[in-house]
Amino acid sequence: MSNHLIDRRTCLKGMGVALALPLFESMGWAEPAKKKAAKPPVRLGFMYMPHGVIMEQFWPASPEGYLTAPPPALRSLQPVLSECLMMKGISGVPIAPYTNAPHALELSTWLTARIPDPDRRSQIAIAISADQIAANYVGHLTSLPSLELATMPQTHKENQEGLNEGYYSHCSFRSPTQALPAETNPRNVLKRLFGMRDAAATSGPAKQAGALDRKMLDLVLGGAKDLRRTLPRDDQHKLDEYLDSVRSVERRIAAIEFRQKEAALEKAGVSATQRHASDSPPIEIKIPLGDKRSEYMQVMCDLNVLAFQTDTTRVSTYIGSTPNGVSYPELGFSDTHHSNTHHNFEAEKVRKVAAITAFNIEQFAYMVKRMHSIREGDGTLLDNCIMMWGSGLEDGNKHRRENLPFIVAGRGGGTIHTGRFLDNVRGNQGDLLTTLLGCAGVPLDRPIGIATKSITEIRATG
Repeated sequence: MSNHLIDRRTCLKGMGVALALPLFESMGWAEPAKKKAAKPPVRLGFMYMPHGVIMEQFWPASPEGYLTAPPPALRSLQPVLSECLMMKGISGVPIAPYTNAPHALELSTWLTARIPDPDRRSQIAIAISADQIAANYVGHLTSLPSLELATMPQTHKENQEGLNEGYYSHCSFRSPTQALPAETNPRNVLKRLFGMRDAAATSGPAKQAGALDRKMLDLVLGGAKDLRRTLPRDDQHKLDEYLDSVRSVERRIAAIEFRQKEAALEKAGVSATQRHASDSPPIEIKIPLGDKRSEYMQVMCDLNVLAFQTDTTRVSTYIGSTPNGVSYPELGFSDTHHSNTHHNFEAEKVRKVAAITAFNIEQFAYMVKRMHSIREGDGTLLDNCIMMWGSGLEDGNKHRRENLPFIVAGRGGGTIHTGRFLDNVRGNQGDLLTTLLGCAGVPLDRPIGIATKSITEIRATG
């Protein structure tokens, strides 16, 4: 019998002061002060490219030349580099014992900062991803808790270290055992954005959740953080999954309360979504007719922008491509991205990888520049976003993970100090994700993956 066994009733009685529920911190946008425009919410987005980069063409030569003389890979971002932050020195997740599975893990560890359970390789058994942690806190405020997009179908199959095929093409995990599929059809995304607006408000489970004892819920959430420190690792994972299920109920309760407050405001003649009169109108979406990759990716980026602009969701992921043989004929060659990344420093292959990297960053730049052009509140839509572009490998040639490429765009509602290249950051993938969620106002009761700290250099001061 384990000496860590704790009677549940004793545990609840001994919890002490409960943590304040964080869900209500983001409701200010729907409850503006009288005669004062509301502060827009912070949105959080992630965009992915596999196989790493050509490092010499990605990193700025110096912090001083970051804005004025960016490297080739960043030239499409130059008009908005003042709204971006780059950090050199973020390490990826060590993948042992999966040393022969770099491509199964480059995407699946990107937002989880954790490797799969070695004892359950054929199943999904990893961790809830950072985007879904954020969706758990703010998703009840929007029609869609989160939006998952991809350029390619998530159907790649390969047997690296016996790992489940879902690891190759998924970055979002609703729970440690459930991968979230991404939508690849732009028309389906449009329908999802504007065809299900009342689904959250009329769902059966939400109507039945109001009877839960709120004080008991506070006790569970408040004491679990201390309890977790006393448990062995396996029991910590069980407790984490339990807390995730508790939060699901919590979100439903908060959604009911929020809608009640919203209805009361509207009954009193106060608009529940009051915003600046100078805000830009929603952008127009045009579905491309051809098969040009750039046009396809840009319409997916537009859909992401529209979802944020209309507050249909505040959390998104976009998998620009996955490590399964994608090619770029638009760039003048048909050989695959993956085959070129094993370049062994052959000049032509290096040139092609650099071109692919620049192409993908150009699509990210398209989205960021569009956000920067849209007025919202006292600034722009981009001011109220945190958009992260990156890859789960540093270098596809040797599958290195010590210095992952990341670009962060947007000021996060004033929490991020942009316009800088930090060339000597010390941190890991989990540290970065933990910090960005903190900047987005998402409280955490445990670190994300392998995180050990917050990267304070990211934050704006004063």
